[in-house]
Amino acid sequence: MLADGERGVIVGPRGDYCWMCLPSWHNGAVFNSLLGGPGVYAVAPEQSRFVWGGYYEPRSLIWVSRWVTNDGIVECREALAMPADTHTAVLLRQIHAVDGRARMAITLDVRAGFGACAMTDHDCGEDAGTQMWTGRSGSCRFRWMGADGASVGDDGALHAVLDVAAGRDHDLILELSDSELDARPMRAREAWAATENVWKQEVPQVSDSLADFDAEVAYAVLRGLTSSSGGMVAAATTSLPERAEQDRNYDYRYCWIRDQCYAGQAAAAAGLYPLLDDAVRFVSERILADGPGLKPAYSVDGVAPPREQDLELPGYPGGVARTGNWVSDQFQLDVQGEALLLLAQAARLDRLDASHWRAVEILMHTIEQRWDEPDSGIWELHEQRWAHSRLMCAAGLRGIGAVASPRLGAEWQHLADRLIADVDSDCLHPSGRWQRAQGDPRIDAALLLPSIRGAIPGNDPRTVATIDTVRSELTEQGFVYRFRPDGRTLGEAEGAFVLCGFLMALAEHQQGNDLAAVRFFERNRTACGPPGLFAEEYDVGQHQLRGNLPQAFVHALLLETAYRLTPCRT
Repeated sequence: MLADGERGVIVGPRGDYCWMCLPSWHNGAVFNSLLGGPGVYAVAPEQSRFVWGGYYEPRSLIWVSRWVTNDGIVECREALAMPADTHTAVLLRQIHAVDGRARMAITLDVRAGFGACAMTDHDCGEDAGTQMWTGRSGSCRFRWMGADGASVGDDGALHAVLDVAAGRDHDLILELSDSELDARPMRAREAWAATENVWKQEVPQVSDSLADFDAEVAYAVLRGLTSSSGGMVAAATTSLPERAEQDRNYDYRYCWIRDQCYAGQAAAAAGLYPLLDDAVRFVSERILADGPGLKPAYSVDGVAPPREQDLELPGYPGGVARTGNWVSDQFQLDVQGEALLLLAQAARLDRLDASHWRAVEILMHTIEQRWDEPDSGIWELHEQRWAHSRLMCAAGLRGIGAVASPRLGAEWQHLADRLIADVDSDCLHPSGRWQRAQGDPRIDAALLLPSIRGAIPGNDPRTVATIDTVRSELTEQGFVYRFRPDGRTLGEAEGAFVLCGFLMALAEHQQGNDLAAVRFFERNRTACGPPGLFAEEYDVGQHQLRGNLPQAFVHALLLETAYRLTPCRT
């Protein structure tokens, strides 16, 4: 993934930009081949036989694609230019012939509106001695420089073949916008210098975690997914199936309040406060705007996601292409607790102002009024009085109560005690552990989190019994599943949930089982693709990612766990 905060690009092994939405994450895509539709921007060796690889440059989402061909080695440095503009995306590509002459095949096919709009109004000119193409795709305008010798094919796309001499570089710059482009085209040298500088400023060097490089990549991903509004999308994609032909294809191009709180907590643990401030700003603004009607998710501009509908695209193999998300119709009680935990963490670091404390008051009022209502829970299922939801509210109450005035702190701690007593009355399994809900005796890995966040102590017998049961019933080869949906063996109904693997590491760490904690951490950080990006689920048997990519909350928990498990931290 390339990202600039306002949108992202998914890059395939043949140098194909196969997914990108414009102008923002939740808008229509201009490159759609990931979901089987038209629209792609591809740069790759012309010959069909090559071996592909690549890597992120340190502390950035600047990606370097690398191909070994029969004739030599060629690389393509790729990035979305930064600082970002909310209307215009600038895609930078720099071809470098590492070893031998490189002959590169290039295709540009901008298809706005999820592939509905072909390119029109092609015009070829020249600027500073290089070819410059302009045109439109629906409401999207484009300007493309550097593809010397390109021509319009029968499909309406632009095609070119470039020869790059050994040891030389060749720049391509594509500008895409939903408004009029600036009169002056972007210059490659200036754009690269600015982009490199922004990434160096945004992503600090990590040197004191359990996995420094992975922590840097995780933070860069979270930074890249976070817009200028402070909103962090859950993932860059929609409709990548969690399970083939199971109709579990969701649109994650929105900001889940819960995920944003996870990211803020991780940033606080790592001492990376800009991301914490973004989370506090976005979450507080949504609370102040919507009050007790707080939605579980929003677009980066603060609007609730539209209702789910199918797209006129073939879809990813095994899935159906969809946009929108039905989550707006849900009430998720645990979100109130997560928001309190986020604000409590910020308060400990003296990063709250009066408006943030007004958000705290609204959250308190919501919990007081609605804590005994059924809700859809963390996994967004049918409405139920979920144990996890009430326990997370108790954790939030304890967290904010510890930094509030003595009078309010005592009041909120008392409410937390009431919630825990209520959960104990209807969700304490006969074995002494927490169960999912009244009438649902199953264990759930989400029940690890309340103790990690302070709802009850780590040495409470209910905590210990819950961890023991998750360990014995929901783990396989060091990976952790959410719960057992039915009577099938683990892995048949869904993949391991990578988030839960990192939660298990934190839970073991809380118990003082540091060796077990490190084992879970190390095992689950292998559940990524070659670039180091994580999806939501991982197929343990097939060693494959499942679901939308990259999943923000997984990177957040990796970052937090990498810091909390270091010997010098508690």
